[in-house]
Amino acid sequence: MWRPEPSDTDLPFRIAEAGLDRDALLDAYRRMCLIRVFEEAIRDRYWTGKTDEFNMAVGPIRGEIHLAVGQEAVAVAVCAQLTDDDAVVSTHRAHHHAIAKGVDPARLAAEIFGKVTGLCRGKGGEMHLFSRNKRFFNSGIVGASYPQAAGAAFSFLYQEDRNVAVAFSGEGAANHGTFAETLNIAALWQLPLVIVIEDNLYADSTPKWAAQATNHHYQRAQSHNIPAYLVDGMDIVDVHEAARDAVNRARDGYGPTVVEAVCYRFRGHFEGDPGGYRTREEVELWERLDPISRLARRLQRLEWADDETLTELRRSAAAEAVEAIRFAEQSPLPNPVEALTGVFA
Repeated sequence: MWRPEPSDTDLPFRIAEAGLDRDALLDAYRRMCLIRVFEEAIRDRYWTGKTDEFNMAVGPIRGEIHLAVGQEAVAVAVCAQLTDDDAVVSTHRAHHHAIAKGVDPARLAAEIFGKVTGLCRGKGGEMHLFSRNKRFFNSGIVGASYPQAAGAAFSFLYQEDRNVAVAFSGEGAANHGTFAETLNIAALWQLPLVIVIEDNLYADSTPKWAAQATNHHYQRAQSHNIPAYLVDGMDIVDVHEAARDAVNRARDGYGPTVVEAVCYRFRGHFEGDPGGYRTREEVELWERLDPISRLARRLQRLEWADDETLTELRRSAAAEAVEAIRFAEQSPLPNPVEALTGVFA
């Protein structure tokens, strides 16, 4: 099993090469903390009212919940390169991408709770989010992000602006035909598209070695003459440098790029996942590479932050997450008469 190794050799040089500085890393730390606390709060509310016999139809949050605890660095590093006019198409595991893109956590939480104040007035849930002003949306269909982001990229190309589209996916989705089809058309038309594969080693419960013939999907991009990177997804500096280069290439008219980030989700595929496909020892091994703790240690090593600074950033992030959950809990449910509004087919 491949796992990233800590890579702190020449850290100041690597940070400079990635175009980062103290302020950028402190902002990234707070944003990752916000995502982590937000998802932990969602997890706690999700289990409210659920007994030992798992039932997704009870409690304040219904349906499935997919958390990205452990994968925060990828979302934050990639979205740090983007503007509000750039488009992001995410997956069923989307909270971290949404918050990193700047979506309001309160309206995101309200949508997850199915409340009328949510991004889609409570009709989308966590797998059908949409934010017009942040150009963010996701789909519960595995592999759908590739062609959807390619469509956004084509519209940017056609309108001759400098916006970029990003498709997030897991490594399992890259085994779908939509990945190959999108690589082909993106290379042919030189679309301003960045594909980011969050390789967390498991597609649901299927280990990658049981489902793909290549070690990594970035190798497939190279057959289409598309530049591709393999990075340590637990290292925000590593991801940031590759993401910056990929987005700049797309924005400057040089076509698509694939970034594959090897990472790990500390929770199950979904809340309620029994998790028998991986050992506790494996999870603990990866938890020692927690990207948030790793960045905190680096900030202290560089003397860019002390315990007091980091504590205040965590406190500020936690307060924002708590307020988002409070807003969701206190918001009303949609009126049943609105059930068919916005339905056109």
